[in-house]
Amino acid sequence: MAKIGWIGLGNMGGSMSGNLVKAGHEVRGFDLNTDAVAAAEALGVKPASSIADAVEGADVVFTMLPKGEHARAVYLGDDGVLAHADTRTLLVDSSTIDIESAGALHAAASEAGFRFVDAPVSGGMSGAKAATLTFMVGGEEQAVKDASAFIEPMSKNIIPTGGATTGQAAKICNNLMLFINLASTAEGAVLADRLGLDKQVFWDIASVSSGDSWALRTWYPVPGVVDTAASNNDFAPTFTTELANKDIGLAIAAAKDTGTPLEIGEHVQQLFQRLVDSGQGGKDCSMIIKLVDGSISN
Repeated sequence: MAKIGWIGLGNMGGSMSGNLVKAGHEVRGFDLNTDAVAAAEALGVKPASSIADAVEGADVVFTMLPKGEHARAVYLGDDGVLAHADTRTLLVDSSTIDIESAGALHAAASEAGFRFVDAPVSGGMSGAKAATLTFMVGGEEQAVKDASAFIEPMSKNIIPTGGATTGQAAKICNNLMLFINLASTAEGAVLADRLGLDKQVFWDIASVSSGDSWALRTWYPVPGVVDTAASNNDFAPTFTTELANKDIGLAIAAAKDTGTPLEIGEHVQQLFQRLVDSGQGGKDCSMIIKLVDGSISN
């Protein structure tokens, strides 16, 4: 049994830390949101009163935070992880953040004598609950191996990606493809309906043909076809539009830094922005279909 500190107990972090408790680890979790702390406590996570309390005596510290600015504050702040953790503690950031911030965390951690890996995940809230996430882990080889042992109870796949920031790079590129696939799935679904195809028949065809994708099989935006789709539940979020917009924005920023044109990605980001502007940022990102069918015209 290991002592694990966890910072960030939101929709992903709460379930992930709970799975570490199920595996027999002692987990102390901290979050500014008291409701999130209470939900994690119900899963066996011991509430921590501060970052310092969460990291004290920990073998490993995981962070799961919304944006790069939050990760920088948690690690680099005067009352942050680097200020309070023992240098023997392994640091694992599973947030999805910008490459620049990930690089800054690696550099600061190394300078302070810590082992640090960037280990973002794919699989969404359902994968977090089911412990079937894919982890993309970047950093020094031995640190990646050590982190993988702790990651195992939360994951289906653990994939070393290379050196510092490569985990974030893999996540950003993967999500870019996901959201483009989601947009194309929404367009195909609406057109099929208007051409008179039964929704289940069309999905049965596309899911075994060249139009197949993870988005089609898991997030199909037409209700009554795929059990895991938010469309069955009035688009209650499994992955919010606001978060999708943030993630595809990370890819666009990285593309600009590397001189890479993302014409399709930039268009999909504009669609997500339209949803956010129409007040749907808290709804599931598969609500992008409402722009295709004309339900939302903003």
